[in-house]
Formats: sequence, structure tokens, C-alpha cells
Amino acid sequence: QVQLAESGGGSVQDGGSLKLSCAASGRTFTIDNMGWFRQAPGKEREFVAAVSWRGGFTYYADSVKGRFTISIDNTKNTVSLQMSMLKPEDTAVYYCAAAPFNSGSLYDAGQYYYWGQGTQVTVSS
Repeated sequence: QVQLAESGGGSVQDGGSLKLSCAASGRTFTIDNMGWFRQAPGKEREFVAAVSWRGGFTYYADSVKGRFTISIDNTKNTVSLQMSMLKPEDTAVYYCAAAPFNSGSLYDAGQYYYWGQGTQVTVSS
């Protein structure tokens, strides 16, 4: 089992910044990729960013490229999502997720086995 605990989030003005963190514990050696997803009211959960647990390779949704940065601190088993130039359309509940080895596409929420509880991000205009 892997446990994920998110922190950060909150409310900011259009153009503001926020940082989300996700601490992983338990059988972290089974993790291949870590990802952030978000879900706005009435919409499906969508991919935001992902990072390979060991190699540090990063992947982003087109909608956040150049504005969000995902990073990993293996010494602390923590993945962070630095969000800048936030827009009202970024408003959603953000979820941290972990995918074990031999998972499929890291862009697919269905491939992630472990999930955090979610944290609200609200961007007002």
C-alpha cells in the first residue's frame, strides 16, 4: 500500500501562484510515476502533470505548460506542483496520484492505483 497526503491549495486571484505538495509513504518502492489530476464541478477528472519517480522525467497537459512545474524530492518522498499565472479555469479539486510499475499511459487516470484526498484550488477573476 501507498499512502498519499496532499497539502497546499487555497484561493488566489487571477494571475496568482500556489504550490501543492504530496507526501508519499508506505511501499513507495513500487511507484513508477506520480501525477496530478484535477476535477472541476460537472467535468471529468483530467490530467495535469506527471513525473517519473526515479528518473525525474516530467509531462504536462497542454493547458498548463509554461505555467505549472512538477518536481520530485526523493529524499522526502514528496512531489510538488508549483502553479503560476493561475486562471479562473484552473479552479478545481486537485488530486495527487501514484502509479505502480507496469501501468499504462501516465496520462490516463485509470492507470493510477493510489490517490490522495484532493485539495481545492480556487482562482477568482
